[in-house]
Amino acid sequence: MTSARLIACHECDLLQREAALPAGGIARCRRCGAELYRSRPESLDRALAFTLAAMVLFTVANMFPVVGLSVKGDLVQSTLFGAVQILYRDGAWPLAGLVFVTTLMMPLLRMAALAYILLPLRLHRVPRRPDLAFRVLDLAAPWGMTEVLILGMLVALVKLAHIATVVPGVALWAFGAVMLLIAAASAAFDPRDVWARIRATSKGDGEGGGLTVASAATAARAGLLVCHSCGLLSRPAPHAHEGSCPRCGAHLHFRKPASIARTWAFLIAAMILYIPANVLPVMDTSSLFGAQEDTILSGVAYLWTSGSWLLASVVFIASIAVPMLKIIALVFLVVSAQFRSTWLLGNRTRIYRLVELVGRWSMLDIYVITFLVALVQFSALATIKAGPAAMAFGAVVVLTMFAAMSFDPRLIWDAAEKDHG
Repeated sequence: MTSARLIACHECDLLQREAALPAGGIARCRRCGAELYRSRPESLDRALAFTLAAMVLFTVANMFPVVGLSVKGDLVQSTLFGAVQILYRDGAWPLAGLVFVTTLMMPLLRMAALAYILLPLRLHRVPRRPDLAFRVLDLAAPWGMTEVLILGMLVALVKLAHIATVVPGVALWAFGAVMLLIAAASAAFDPRDVWARIRATSKGDGEGGGLTVASAATAARAGLLVCHSCGLLSRPAPHAHEGSCPRCGAHLHFRKPASIARTWAFLIAAMILYIPANVLPVMDTSSLFGAQEDTILSGVAYLWTSGSWLLASVVFIASIAVPMLKIIALVFLVVSAQFRSTWLLGNRTRIYRLVELVGRWSMLDIYVITFLVALVQFSALATIKAGPAAMAFGAVVVLTMFAAMSFDPRLIWDAAEKDHG
């Protein structure tokens, strides 16, 4: 038997053995095609450099105004945190909290966790409690939405350009750079290399010792638990269905607990809120010419009639089509898994990946509203406030993301396993 380390696919649970890769190479699951790991040359140095640069520019981005709006010599400017404060002041505190978490807190936690892990290793030391830092990193990764924020800023600028003179601020360019640097740091970061360095530097390997299996195809059938935080395979205590990762301490299960029931709960709540999110006004505008209420669809129509067809299409896809299609796709995945269907296993796994990839982009309209509310504050001429649909729509985005996180894609492939318990 080869001495190569066993790994399990996070999406179909298939057991495989690690193989050496050329620089830049990618190892994929031979059954479902999911990425298992990749070779990242000079991972530590590149990831650390990108992270530290992103932290510096993130500080700059939050010290200066993102954009300004000038009307007859009256200039209104706002930082990102200032926009959050205005939402909170107007009573839209759930929306303010969502914007704060996804654009300020989670990106900062992500960068801080990366720096905490990488900087000591660069100095040939082991960071204290790297397991906690990795868990913070896993928590922050899906909720940091800097790239969606940038697109939301651009859409808001197009809308504002029809109202008054737009004055781009230093923070707009800084946030753009932060987006690129965070993406570069994530692409360079190699968790396998980090854990290997920690294992080589610290006492004991924390690997749980040589695992051997007979002819089992999947980790579950071999009685092995796979850690989604660090990728380590381990054996639970006899007759136990859960355990803790011996390397990072994460709580482990053979399958996500109550995956189907929890996914249904989030989906049903999202479907209920999807209706008011698209029917009720998402923005309330007060001006010298009276009050006006805009829905998400009327905002798309405004962009289209003003000649911004590309942005109108982007907003329609991100804010109307994607949430609806995501709900439909998740319902399809849950129902097929619940009835243990063996139909189109690979295609269903690819649908799950697509759902996870595009779900965050539905936050686009929330960020557009945030900047319109923050900048259109000319009390004598016009003001904009977030409408009830904005909070309903934000809840739909969060609930569908929770639904995707609750669903266990390995359930898709369990139906293909004969005599699976």
